[in-house]
Amino acid sequence: MRRSSSVAVGLGICASLTACGPAAFDDAQGQVADLPVVEVVYETARDTADNVDSPAVWHGRAGEHWLLVTAKEGDVIQVLDARNGESLHRVGGSGTEPGQLERPNGIAVVDDLMVVVERDNARVQVFELPSFSPLGTFGEAELRLPYGVTIRRDGPGNYTAWITDAWGIEEDVVPPDSLLGDRVREYAFAIDDGNLVSRHVRAFGATSGPGVLHVVESLAVDVAGQRLLIAEEEEGDSQIMVYGIDGEFTGQIIPAEYFPYQAEGIVLYECGMTDGYWIATDQGEEVNTFHVFDRGSLSHRGSFRLAGVLNTDGITLTQQGFEGFPQGAFFAVHDDGNLAAVRWGDIAEAVGLREDCTLDVAHAKVFSR
Repeated sequence: MRRSSSVAVGLGICASLTACGPAAFDDAQGQVADLPVVEVVYETARDTADNVDSPAVWHGRAGEHWLLVTAKEGDVIQVLDARNGESLHRVGGSGTEPGQLERPNGIAVVDDLMVVVERDNARVQVFELPSFSPLGTFGEAELRLPYGVTIRRDGPGNYTAWITDAWGIEEDVVPPDSLLGDRVREYAFAIDDGNLVSRHVRAFGATSGPGVLHVVESLAVDVAGQRLLIAEEEEGDSQIMVYGIDGEFTGQIIPAEYFPYQAEGIVLYECGMTDGYWIATDQGEEVNTFHVFDRGSLSHRGSFRLAGVLNTDGITLTQQGFEGFPQGAFFAVHDDGNLAAVRWGDIAEAVGLREDCTLDVAHAKVFSR
């Protein structure tokens, strides 16, 4: 049985979207009416042939501020200057050898590592930054059609990764619920003297009831909150499922009424151990909305759109201030071809959010996702 809007009751999410806070929802479209539209600082050069999907940000100790973007058709990672969007170089190229990529989709940055999910190589590849030296891969023995990734830093050189795996019986055919107990896989990995060491910890996903994950891609971890938000992208019933980091469905759902098109990128803006906001995308080709939810209660805090930005796949944010972005930056893919950069301060002002949780370099290294 699919979960209806009534699941919001008791979760800190209103059951009637007309009572969800500062923005009013249009009944016909299921979308927020009269939303603030936030202006972008810049857009990167547009090239739909690359088919870009997901971004991540890396701040280097030598003053680098890089925007790293997966290009699914180009089989590369675009490396851009996060300050202005200028193209610096491209990493990868088609193939199965170390350093090569086949349809890179999800990406995460933690410390001085870039972690890339390769859908068509059915693996996760780890690169050292800033050299982009390949350190190794993991997941080949278990993954079938992987998409998204989120990372937890467990200690110096030690990490946990959660990977979504959207395999099907055949193309675009979702398996029956009883077979969906491996929609997310958890791995422990470490860098030991420059070498990647990894271990498959478990697979999980409900096989019955409202927590079943049918079509999965984006996910994000709240380390302090001990939970994962996982986008359920099934057409007509797209929503966000909340799982514990133990792999158990919590019973909490951010309901489908917020995602009449498709739930996509998810990021967390952290203020200390408990406060902050989740931002989740409703990916639409004509109406493209970013919803903000309270980090703890998951109550709806507001919504916004970005000027000229549609059909957003991946998003990322950095809470580190840098040139042109004093309170950090939010980046969103625009219609498969490029990215838009936005000041976090502009989003905070438009929606009525905090903007004072900017991290310095040391903290950004620890808490990057």
